[in-house]
Amino acid sequence: MRTEDLSRKKKGLPVLLHATGWIILFILPQFLITGGGFGDLHTTMIIFFHTLIFGSIFYINYFWLVPWMMKKGGLIRYIPVALGLIVIVSIGSNMVFRKAFPPPQEVRERIDHERAQDNRDGTRHRKRMPAGMAFYNYFITSFLVTGFSLGLRYAESSVKKSEEIKELEREKLNSELALLKNQVSPHFFFNTLNNIYSLIAINQKDAQEAVLSLSKMMRYMLYESEPGNTNLSHEIEFMKGYIDLMRLRMSDRVKLTVDFPAEYEDHDLPPLLFIPFIENAFKYGVSNKGNSFIDIYLRSDTDRISFRARNSITVVNSNAPQAASGIGLDNVRKRLALIYPGRYELKTGEQDSVFIVELTIMM
Repeated sequence: MRTEDLSRKKKGLPVLLHATGWIILFILPQFLITGGGFGDLHTTMIIFFHTLIFGSIFYINYFWLVPWMMKKGGLIRYIPVALGLIVIVSIGSNMVFRKAFPPPQEVRERIDHERAQDNRDGTRHRKRMPAGMAFYNYFITSFLVTGFSLGLRYAESSVKKSEEIKELEREKLNSELALLKNQVSPHFFFNTLNNIYSLIAINQKDAQEAVLSLSKMMRYMLYESEPGNTNLSHEIEFMKGYIDLMRLRMSDRVKLTVDFPAEYEDHDLPPLLFIPFIENAFKYGVSNKGNSFIDIYLRSDTDRISFRARNSITVVNSNAPQAASGIGLDNVRKRLALIYPGRYELKTGEQDSVFIVELTIMM
């Protein structure tokens, strides 16, 4: 379903809920009074009239009084205004009701008969209980409707503020991710140029091929990964290109093992997520004086991506575990915390002169 359709339905939901609520308020009394029939048009019109009265109290509070109170921040000023509204609507609706719904002829005759009987008996005119109960029910219902409109408006305001906060957090997340990506790209570019510079003195032909490979990789970084996310298959191709680039200046004393799957679940993920680990492995795992090794492993299933990088810690770079806190790996930690909060596990450490990075992402 398209985003526009979802947004349109989301906006129409409150209208549907309000309409359903008032239909229930209208139909339920009708069923209670008439037993489910709509043959008594007079009773139906009276119920509809009272529904309009309470609806006006509700929406005057909902659209004007409660927002005014929230802006002014004065519940003390709101209470007398709300009470005044109830009284004014009571007086006005009572006047309209008497003219619009006069009592039937038999009811008027009964009232006149009771008054005449009271006059003959010499007693004062007795107050009719139905009128008193009507006022009581009106004010109780009005207070409930006012309280409901107040609570509903506050709840909707709270939800709106929560959505605004989430939107600000999403914007902040996108800004931080863009900043982190911009930090990763120059860092990678700087390291790769250093490698090509060293390669020029050794083999110019290989250096030219390296520049061509680098241009393809930079095109990927600048354009294909620009929208924010990329496919794992693209990232694997990018990592293969980087490894091939690094392989050009490796000696036979370095044992390089790369285990990328032939078949895998092609998840969406942020670009350049694994490359800092590989950079770190080549930076601290390659020795020009003795034997060394680099082992890179990746698997992708339906629910997770598993990555591992192992490299020997050379004598010259015996502080490699401390180097893992450099800008590249530090950015990876920040990106993982922003994109996969609570859904990833990153372990880095040294074991038997081997530096190990293990990353598991729950998709």
